Amino acid sequence: MSPTCVLTDSTAQFPVPAFPGRDRVYSIPLHLHANGMRYEKSEGLRAADLPASADAALDPRVQPPSLDEFQAMFAHLSQFYSDVLVIVHSAYLTKTFLHAQAAAGAFPGPARVQVVDAGTTATGLGLVVQAAAAAAEENRPAEEIENMVRAMLPRVYSLFCIPGLTYMHRAGHLGLAQALVGEHLDVLPLYVLDHDQFMPTQKARNGRALVDLLHEFILEFENLEHIALLQGVPPFDSETRALRERINEDYGPVAMSEHIINPALAALFGPHSLGVFVLQGE
Repeated sequence: MSPTCVLTDSTAQFPVPAFPGRDRVYSIPLHLHANGMRYEKSEGLRAADLPASADAALDPRVQPPSLDEFQAMFAHLSQFYSDVLVIVHSAYLTKTFLHAQAAAGAFPGPARVQVVDAGTTATGLGLVVQAAAAAAEENRPAEEIENMVRAMLPRVYSLFCIPGLTYMHRAGHLGLAQALVGEHLDVLPLYVLDHDQFMPTQKARNGRALVDLLHEFILEFENLEHIALLQGVPPFDSETRALRERINEDYGPVAMSEHIINPALAALFGPHSLGVFVLQGE
């Protein structure tokens, strides 16, 4: 029986498709509801299928994995691993962490299950999971891997540009009036996901101003280990191109990856969102 595996959720996106310990990483899916239909494992619905504004008729919503689904996954993994380290997206976004925690508390074993709230999502979550998987591949003790992950989390920073503010309203993060006015004015609001809550920072009036604000955010960090960009649908092509050029000028060769928003994230933030994730060096 292998010592440790890592269980994450379907919002995770990995900078490197093949990484050390990849075969030890498992994913539990979120489910989507839209247009009166339930999409198991988010399958059958693309991010591009969702409207820019959270249309009341389509009513896109995200359903976290249930306690039973987590317990079934724990039971399956315990056949092969002595420890299961669960690392899921921020508890502020859905009840996935709470369900995982409750399922772990009631799980009779034989595997030991530990649950960590990553405080981020998408590539921010993927970076943390990759590091944990690499440590598991080295057969390091589960407790040591968990401590390493918790020490890493304060070095992961997440910034989102969310034009579809009605998605924020549906998730309970914003009042309806504020969301409707923001969408009507075509503002580009920026939010930092910090300490498990969205903190509004600034608003950009156009694409050029958005690049300036994203650039200022990245410049706050001197020692960068990785930068990841999350593109919406349709993508911010010209803005991300300009941002890449500035990053190359400021930092030279630095590990950088780009990703397209997946359906679960699109249902949370809106399909035309943009994310920037920074992993600060130790």
